[in-house]
Amino acid sequence: MTAGVAHVAGAGGGHLDPAQDPARKGSRTAYLLLIPGGLWLLIFFVLPLVQLFTVSLQSGFPGFPGYYYRDVNVGNYGTALTDFAAHFGRSLLYAGLATLFAFILAYPLAYAMAFKAGRWRNVMMICVIAPFFTSFILRTIAWRQILADNGPVADTLKFLHLLPGGRITETWMAVVAGLTYNFLPFMVLPIYASLERADARVIEAGGDLYANGFTTFRTVTLPMSMPGVIAGTLLTFIPAAGDYVNAELLGSDRSTKMVGNVIESQFFKVLGGFPVAAALSFTLMAMILAMVFIYIRKFGTEDLL
Repeated sequence: MTAGVAHVAGAGGGHLDPAQDPARKGSRTAYLLLIPGGLWLLIFFVLPLVQLFTVSLQSGFPGFPGYYYRDVNVGNYGTALTDFAAHFGRSLLYAGLATLFAFILAYPLAYAMAFKAGRWRNVMMICVIAPFFTSFILRTIAWRQILADNGPVADTLKFLHLLPGGRITETWMAVVAGLTYNFLPFMVLPIYASLERADARVIEAGGDLYANGFTTFRTVTLPMSMPGVIAGTLLTFIPAAGDYVNAELLGSDRSTKMVGNVIESQFFKVLGGFPVAAALSFTLMAMILAMVFIYIRKFGTEDLL
């Protein structure tokens, strides 16, 4: 009886041909769709990164840009850490301040967009992404005009006796202000996406349980938005730490230069500076990766991981 049932099942198609299994076909299709993106990353990201790493271990010929000794010179990394330690510290500090200020500005805006904007939500969204319609450099030059010595911001601060130095441009404040403005949308959008997915009834339940507004925010709203907060802080801090445009256009020649400015100078202005520039790039990348790893381990959520 059992043998007969097995025979009938086999004859009637009870055992599906693996080649015709829809799950297998879907898996193959997914892998095929990954090939173009994988090749793009390999050709335009991984291979240049490997090439840059090999350059960081070479010694340049002074006066002959593009020519190197074919050796293993780890001293480039020592030079990067000792000669430019202040620039690394300045870059991480400015990026941290810009991330903090962007979060302070972005969270109330994202909250208003998610829960209070109503029919004005699309208008507010357009206002957030509007800076992307213009060039990054153009936006930074505009900030140079806004923060100029005879501009409205400086004049107002002088009138209130809040600007002892008499100027904003060519100071760390101008650089941090430019970083905050340029990367603010990267903070707003992920936080808004997390809050927009949150169930407003859960937040209202905090008030029903007699929790005050701050307690509800701390115990309900903020935890629900943490995936967006983590993503926003990373999307703001990482590019801000490697930025050089804001420090170049809004800062001074020496006191506000970031490591991105040093890398740009070593690559394009210092003869034989390619190895040091490459070492600076990899050192900065290693610092950021270490900080991001610690940050994710401490504050990361399951939604993000």
